[in-house]
Amino acid sequence: MEAAPVSTPPRLSDADPVPVPTGPPLPGKPPVRRRRPARGAGASLRRAALPLGSLLLFLAVWQLLAASATWSETLVPPPGRVWDAFITVSTTHDGVRGYNGTYLIEHLGISLRRIAIGAGIGIALGVVLGLVMGTVGPLRSLFEPWITFLRTLPPLAYFSLLIIWLGIDEEPKVTLLAVAAFPPVAVSTTTAVTAVPKSLVEAARALGASRWDTVKDVVVPSALPETLTGIRLAVGVAYSSLVAAELVNGLPGVGGMVKDAANYNNTPVVLVGIIAIGISGLVIDGLLLRLERAAVPWRGRA
Repeated sequence: MEAAPVSTPPRLSDADPVPVPTGPPLPGKPPVRRRRPARGAGASLRRAALPLGSLLLFLAVWQLLAASATWSETLVPPPGRVWDAFITVSTTHDGVRGYNGTYLIEHLGISLRRIAIGAGIGIALGVVLGLVMGTVGPLRSLFEPWITFLRTLPPLAYFSLLIIWLGIDEEPKVTLLAVAAFPPVAVSTTTAVTAVPKSLVEAARALGASRWDTVKDVVVPSALPETLTGIRLAVGVAYSSLVAAELVNGLPGVGGMVKDAANYNNTPVVLVGIIAIGISGLVIDGLLLRLERAAVPWRGRA
């Protein structure tokens, strides 16, 4: 009898791809790691070039409008005058510190402290009430119309009333910022809590979790992404209410500086204050966005 031919595995040529094991690593051997393709520097340059290009285009259009005879320099000052105003309010000029005896960074710091206190109070109250309203249906029906009513009011509508009640010191300013920041957080938290899947809550209760454990371990993590979005919106609303909060006795403060400079038609200083508010708002929103990505890394993933 002839022996059966022994089959030999085909040889791999140099052009054939080498298979990479995908199963679990063998004992005592390190797992095989696949290298990710290096991200090219061109994409990073393009991302940085777009904002820079838009800024340069904006400055060019601004300079053209200021150089035209359509508007006077009082209405549209050129970028050079705004830069000179920035240097003036940031340094000691002719024996005067900044604007009204206070540097721009000090004005901005005082305003940020007011926003931190006021918006912090509003955010804390909004999160707590949102959790309560989302878990207790009758309380939601009771408080939701009042929150909607408060959310539709512009800050100037009740700022005069706050001055009558609380005076002209820090209390009406902080209260205005707290009232402005409260509704977005309360609404977003309530909506997020009511959107938690009932199956998760029922599964937690079936495993013996108490009502507090269910809220702490199931409801809060599920509602956290929308709550953080509401916090970002609340900070933005507080920033938009800053000038209104510092209309009366707002100096020192960047909003009060803008209001005082507007009384004297000092447009360059007004623009410096507006730009300072906008840039600081962008920085804080970026920090909140990083916090959101760190706190809820699962957001946006299937």
